[in-house]
Parts: sequence; C-alpha cells; structure tokens
Amino acid sequence: MWKCLDCQKQFSVKVGTIFEDSPVGLDKWLCAMWLVANCKNGVSSYKIARDLKVTQTTAWFMRHRIRYAMHTGSINKMSGTVEADETFIGGKARFMHAGERARKIRGRGPMGKAIVFGLLDRETGKVRTSVVGSRRKAHLHREIRENVAPGSELMTDALKSYDGLDSEYAHKVIDHAEAYVDGNVHTNRLENFWSLLKRSIKGTYLSVEPFHFFRYLDEQSFRYNERRSNDAERFAKVLGSITGKRLTYARVKG
Repeated sequence: MWKCLDCQKQFSVKVGTIFEDSPVGLDKWLCAMWLVANCKNGVSSYKIARDLKVTQTTAWFMRHRIRYAMHTGSINKMSGTVEADETFIGGKARFMHAGERARKIRGRGPMGKAIVFGLLDRETGKVRTSVVGSRRKAHLHREIRENVAPGSELMTDALKSYDGLDSEYAHKVIDHAEAYVDGNVHTNRLENFWSLLKRSIKGTYLSVEPFHFFRYLDEQSFRYNERRSNDAERFAKVLGSITGKRLTYARVKG
C-alpha cells in the first residue's frame, strides 16, 4: 500500500486494473482467473465460491470482472474466407412455467430470446460475436461491413437478410433446407461455436440476464480463439489484459 503526497490518498498495484477496490486477495483472484480461462464449458460462481471460500455474490462479481479482461476488440477487419451466421439464445417454451411462458412468448420462433451474430475467419480460426437487435438486413449488413474487409469470400446460409452483399463480397450461400455442405461452402465451424456457447449456458450458467449476455460472449469467444494455447498461455493472456479495465459493482448491477 502506498500514499500519494499530493492528494494524500492510499493506492496499491491494484489501481487501474480489474482488481481495484477489491478486498479479495490476489491469491484467490489468480485462482479464479485460471478456472475461468481454462474450464472448457465455463465455471459457475457457486463452484468458485466453494473452492475459494468466498460468498457467491463475490464470486459472481469476480467472474464479470475477469470476463471484462477477456474482451479483446480489434479495428482490424477479417479477410480471406469468412463465415457469418446468427443464432437465438433463450429458454425453450416447453420448459417454462405457464405464467412465464405467457409473459415472454408472444409470437413464433425468436420471441423472448437474444439474437447473437457471429463471424469466423477460417484462416486464423478466430471468431467475433455481438448481440444484435434483430435479424433485419440493416443490422446484419452493418456488422459485416464493420468487421469484414471488402472483397473477402463470405459464406452464409439462405437467410434473405444476407441478400445484397454480392457487390462488396464474394458471397456464397448454402441452403440448409437442401444441404449443410456444398464443397467449400458451409458455416459448420461457426455452428460448432454456437454449440459450445449453448452448452456452457445450458449446462453451467443455467440463467443469463440479457443485460450481461455480451460478457458471456466475450468469455466463450476468448476460450475458442485461444483453444490452441495451453492452460498457462491462456492464463497469462488474461493476466496481461487486466490494466485499464476497472469495473465497479454499480456498473455491473446496471
């Protein structure tokens, strides 16, 4: 602990990192970071609370701050061959209580679910994800133009919202009503990522608030993009991304 001679305030090496103002020791923080970075299907706050001997609320807050460190944005656009696809995340109507189903399900298909859009670069094997407001052409085209360089080879399914991209990209379409693979044209790698994401949410987290969903995407995207690294390398990469990412409890609570 240090003290500034000008403002007379105390500070430590935790200032300016995800550890700032945390009474939890670094020994527990580093263990939590190792678990979140290396558990393939994620790790629940209840397990972290049991293993580290902290409360579930503390473990939940720690996990959100670790996810913040996992966020890796980039201004570089994808190029080469890129897969684009979208999916719905949310509880199935047949598993809901009748009152909950009547409140949330007011239409067909995606009603009451979060819509996630993803892009996967086949050359690097890296994925980028985001929560979008709808599957309309304006939303999906904007995400593609912001993340994919013009002239790239773009693979999508037969959703009509992808129409109109031929002038900027080498757009190839696979109609899943007829086949899932046509030579080199498919979105199977991105479908594999969706299965890992849904498995972690359904099997580990069980219930995810829409307000926090983008953080879960950051976590799963990080582990997928670093899947070729070993446990120590993944841990070191998270630890190297903690600075300049302070996250307060009030902000997490919305």
